[in-house]
Amino acid sequence: MQNIDKLDLFKWDQFFVENSYVTGFYISTDDLKLHSSITSECQLTNLPHLERWYRHINSIKNSPDKIQLSRQMDMKMEDLNLKDDTKPTEDVVDPWTVTASSNQGIDYNKLIDRFGSSPITPELVERFEKVTGKPAHQFLKRGIFFSHLDLERILSLAEQGRSFYLYTGRGPSADAMHMGHMVPFIMTKWLQEVFDVPLVIQLTDDEKYLWKDLTLDQCNKMAFENAKDIIACGFDVNKTFIFSDLDIRGKDFYSNVLKVQKHVTFNQVKGIFGFDDSSSIGKIMFPGVQAAPAFSSSFREIFGGSEKVPCLIPCAIDQDPYFRMTRDVAPRISYEKPALLHSIFFPSLQGASSKMSSSDHNSSILLTDTANQIKKKINKYAFSGGQASAEEQREKGADVSVDVSCMYLRFFLWTYLI
Repeated sequence: MQNIDKLDLFKWDQFFVENSYVTGFYISTDDLKLHSSITSECQLTNLPHLERWYRHINSIKNSPDKIQLSRQMDMKMEDLNLKDDTKPTEDVVDPWTVTASSNQGIDYNKLIDRFGSSPITPELVERFEKVTGKPAHQFLKRGIFFSHLDLERILSLAEQGRSFYLYTGRGPSADAMHMGHMVPFIMTKWLQEVFDVPLVIQLTDDEKYLWKDLTLDQCNKMAFENAKDIIACGFDVNKTFIFSDLDIRGKDFYSNVLKVQKHVTFNQVKGIFGFDDSSSIGKIMFPGVQAAPAFSSSFREIFGGSEKVPCLIPCAIDQDPYFRMTRDVAPRISYEKPALLHSIFFPSLQGASSKMSSSDHNSSILLTDTANQIKKKINKYAFSGGQASAEEQREKGADVSVDVSCMYLRFFLWTYLI
């Protein structure tokens, strides 16, 4: 492909208003060809959608972990100029696995480039305060929520006095939630308070049945138990709808599930989620279930069947693939794209190289743990930034950047400043 002129660049900018890639839902050789035809990022001034796509493709091309990416892109290794001795060294982030390549934790700046989102800047935090008339939440000020898609549009709606709604969720995998699960719910509660908007909370017990060796009754029971923890956050009872996928009934919700499923191909979900020929058909169809609550017409009892109420989704960034698919398919079924607000991961007791997990009680602090149990877990399992000896500790001091206890203070100590 030859270098393209300004008119063609403008057409591509309009194309990427509703599309993430040149073809389909994942990167292909067509993206690399278009990328190579753009001589520099300077050409993209005043073309924000094309610039977002360009930065996203650029970050992938420059990634050292091209072996793994080549599988996700359904491309040959030679298309990315790989060398035989290339070894995966990148962070792994998807809806089921979060692993950092170092004790420093996930490189979130790289994730912003890789996922094509935008950072939450100090200017955006200031705008939050102007729109709400209240101090910004500490999660925004401290970078706990660090990335977004279309958040400016939501703030513009609030400035105009127009409403939107919030959507978040929980995949129940144990009877008790842990501290990391609380991060999106704490943020969502604040958003509901300052904007005074409706909220829907999806409990994906069906997802856990499909991915875990559990019975349907076990998954549904865990969803019920998790709902108790969620309710305890103190959401507005008159504006909050909590539902289990196994329990919800209704034509409107299922109609939207079907619309999404009809417009996303198996090849596309393979590229997005890494499914293969051995994946169950339940897993393949599930992304449509998680997408449906992002459309207001799924909840006639709340929105009267309206298809035009915008949605904001606060979530951990590992859930982005679901909603990237949702945003791509939305215009094809005549719905608005949901906006996203991404959080970082809450580190396990063993360090920031992995997130806290309910499946390992020694890596997590459960909401049902007593104060004495929490103290024992911190003392026994929490990764320390201290040195190997007292002498070395006096000489060098502790490395608080990898100390788990200090990381937890960043999340939950209200007077903590960074």
